[in-house]
Amino acid sequence: MKIAVLADIHANLQALKTANAHIESWNPDYVIIAGDIVNRGPRPLECFQFVKEKQLNYGWKLIRGNHEEYVLHNINLRTQYTYAEVEVHRASIWTGKQLGVEVETLKVLPIQESLIGPDSGEVRFVHGSMKGLRDGIYPETSDEELREKIELPDKQKDNYTPPSVFCVGHTHRPLIRTLDGITVVNAGSVGLPFDGDTRFAYAQLTWQGDNWKTEIVRLEYDRELAERDFYTSGFLEGGGPLVKLVQIELRTAHSQLYNWAAKYQKSILASKISMEASVNEYISSSFGDSAT
Repeated sequence: MKIAVLADIHANLQALKTANAHIESWNPDYVIIAGDIVNRGPRPLECFQFVKEKQLNYGWKLIRGNHEEYVLHNINLRTQYTYAEVEVHRASIWTGKQLGVEVETLKVLPIQESLIGPDSGEVRFVHGSMKGLRDGIYPETSDEELREKIELPDKQKDNYTPPSVFCVGHTHRPLIRTLDGITVVNAGSVGLPFDGDTRFAYAQLTWQGDNWKTEIVRLEYDRELAERDFYTSGFLEGGGPLVKLVQIELRTAHSQLYNWAAKYQKSILASKISMEASVNEYISSSFGDSAT
């Protein structure tokens, strides 16, 4: 039994196509897309239609991530936003417009999938953790925290059987570790790795003998073409100033939006600084002229 797990594509069509070619050569029994197919990238419609076709014709399993939820939230509420709120959420509003009627499909994506392995154990897939779509598993997550994220109950609850394998995405930082006999896998990110390695990542799970062998695959792809998509898709213009930070994320393989939001988002919503000024100030203070 072979399972490929992809997460956090983030509308990066070039990375997705390269990942698919590698997966086809590996020929797994199952392919799981563990959320964040769209948003924070330039080709949301193309990426979603790509994986949807795979779902319909090849049985790929798709689950929802927090960025699918962002798009749904902003589609439903954008007419009630203040100008400052629209500016903060402009990229996901743009994504929703690109998706058009496919937004309806986002609404029915499940938040969890499971497969039963040859040992009759559960292989469970969620985007972040059992605590929520935005609750991630990081390399530095402690054992105690990880138990809560897998939702391991008190051992006295005899009717609960924990999964054999627990697979997630969300953090864009791949890992494989074992806790209490459970193999924990973070597949990393196809579209925007955040561990300093610009190669995309996905996870391979293979049943060998009487246990699971797990591996994180890292591969190069055409990042120059991926960045060109920011311009040719209209993402750079339509998504607003924050798209410049997504470009930097693509180039550096490090998260930028989280640090920007922590420093500037409250001030923007209070109309103390403009979106464009905040992004320019963030880039200047963090990178000088090297990001241009």
